[in-house]
Amino acid sequence: MAYTAKPLPFSLRRVGNISEKALEIHHDKLYVGYVNKKNEIEEKLKNADRAAANATHSDFRDLKLEETFAANGVYLHEDYFSVLGGEGQSLADAGELGSAIALEFGSVDDWVADFRACGMSARGWAVLAYDTNDGRLHNYIGDMHNQGGVWGAIPVIVLDVYEHAYFMDYGSDRKSYIEDFMKHLDWKMASEVWNKIQGLRF
Repeated sequence: MAYTAKPLPFSLRRVGNISEKALEIHHDKLYVGYVNKKNEIEEKLKNADRAAANATHSDFRDLKLEETFAANGVYLHEDYFSVLGGEGQSLADAGELGSAIALEFGSVDDWVADFRACGMSARGWAVLAYDTNDGRLHNYIGDMHNQGGVWGAIPVIVLDVYEHAYFMDYGSDRKSYIEDFMKHLDWKMASEVWNKIQGLRF
């Protein structure tokens, strides 16, 4: 069954200084494009020649590599949009997630400083994730959709730092974009993700 693109989870078409046009391009073109490619690759894999599979080069290998790029392009964008758009929310809305962050990083302010540094360091993504392998929260970075992720880690807060996410509105000022993201982080939604994770058994 084909995957269906999800609408933006917030009604605002402008988030801080992130313009309506930038969000439209980011969501309606880039994200939807990854959804379409994910579906296209899965369809092509049905008839791919598995007998010709080869680690140097084969159509099957190429499809499997790009399958992870497209799939993660879909999921990371959905996680990014899901926590973007908070208006007037504070850390008080983070609930148990705020306590877990403070416990792991020393304080929420220390986490914010580390997460911002990750956003400035990554070429693609900064991700606060719960790692089921050690039962801890970590800030991870990735330079591409299918690079930098940790198997068994579940994203909680995802920040897109590819240039397409901010260049239209901020130029090369990535720092201001990250500041705006943090100001408009939907803590309630992030907390819901955290609560779901806590309800799982590992």
